[in-house]
Amino acid sequence: MKQLLLAATALTLLASQTAATASSHREAPMIAGMPRLDASDFFFFRSYESGRSSYVTMIADYVPLQDPGGGPNFYDMEHNGFYDVNLDLDGTGRPTYTVRFRFYPVNRNITLPVGGKNVAIALINSGPIAVGDDTAQNVGEIYTISLLTYSNGVAAETMLKDTNGQSMFQKPVDRIGDKSVPNYAAYAATFTHDVVIPGCGTGRVFVGQRKDPFVVNLGETFDLVNYVHPIGEQYNASAQDDLAGKNVTSIVTEVPSSCVTRPGDPVVGAWTTSSLGTTVNGKTTYQQVSRLANPLVNELVIGLKDKNRFNMSLPANDAQFGTYVTNPTVPALIQALYPTLKAPTKFPRNDLVAVFLTGIAGVTAPAHLINAAEEMRLNTSIPITPYGSQNRLGVIGGDKAGYPNGRRPGDDVVDITLRVAMGRLYSLGLYGTPADAPSGLVDLTDGAYTDDTHYLTTFPYVKPPLSDSHQPAHE
Repeated sequence: MKQLLLAATALTLLASQTAATASSHREAPMIAGMPRLDASDFFFFRSYESGRSSYVTMIADYVPLQDPGGGPNFYDMEHNGFYDVNLDLDGTGRPTYTVRFRFYPVNRNITLPVGGKNVAIALINSGPIAVGDDTAQNVGEIYTISLLTYSNGVAAETMLKDTNGQSMFQKPVDRIGDKSVPNYAAYAATFTHDVVIPGCGTGRVFVGQRKDPFVVNLGETFDLVNYVHPIGEQYNASAQDDLAGKNVTSIVTEVPSSCVTRPGDPVVGAWTTSSLGTTVNGKTTYQQVSRLANPLVNELVIGLKDKNRFNMSLPANDAQFGTYVTNPTVPALIQALYPTLKAPTKFPRNDLVAVFLTGIAGVTAPAHLINAAEEMRLNTSIPITPYGSQNRLGVIGGDKAGYPNGRRPGDDVVDITLRVAMGRLYSLGLYGTPADAPSGLVDLTDGAYTDDTHYLTTFPYVKPPLSDSHQPAHE
């Protein structure tokens, strides 16, 4: 039973827990060597599951580029660090609240009798793992969730509990294969936990391996934008999705909208971070090593020399990166590679400042903006577009419930980013005129198509992970 796995580590968890001090796929030199802490994606949207319109969902994906057959150890989280989802209700570029996840290993040390000796097995499991029965699971992970509330720069941390009063949560084992975990989707669904948020209500949390929801023609994008067909909505070429066969680990949190907004301002900013601990002379300190809000910012906007600095920085200090937004290099590179595509001529690029740093007027601009900061902003007052009716191009496609008003799984952020970079907002009469963007109405595309129908209609929205073993159990 799952409770056995939790009980087995209760004393270890209490003894080891200490107070903390303190995207993108391989987007910066330093984080490329820390896959367990590498944030690959962040989604932030009003929940469109039936009956959940008063909630918002946050999906923070880590450990990118997981091969489904990546045994025998598969993909753990970092146990000497933590993962944060940060919420800015005040427009300061600093967190008002942080939801923090810490992970801890479980090792049962299952043995088998061999020649009169009990010998530890070499695998994750000694037999099938099923709903309600994990006795054959040798290793696993549990986690805690805490809520940090900031006042004058000082954080008060409260451990969150489920509706049964438990403060430890279990993560499902990765998808080893159909013999090891029959009906994985049903098994994983039992690891959705109801979590009590003091003074606010009850939310939901799921943490576990999922199919990578990001869709991108990765190889051709970073081969000097070497798209076969860079223009045209007719190129629905899903085969060019280089992440189609990959998994990630998703941290999915759903909370009441009232928990993350302040009176008079329905807009909230959010971003995800991860931090690594270093222990010297018995004292552990933590360094932020990954940061992600809007997709593709560190890959395509921030200069190579500053990518590590960006990952370790706070949004409130983003003025240091301002030139990368006001004078972006990607449009100039596209023009150099495709001379018929002309980059926008109006500088500074106030359209990109709005998308990334301040919010778009009338859509995501907060009422209380103090610091221009790279955050993903969501206007919780904009009506939800139902599943099946969402426009994959979000705001520039006439769907104000989509990116860059938050980000839903079905928003095609690569195509959106390409078109906005080349001046689509200028062409729509925002922050400039059509004359400022000669190619602003060109439908640039990486050819890797996605929309809402590629995802689940219910929490946790991203699909179960892929497996390289689909054979039925053979004796």
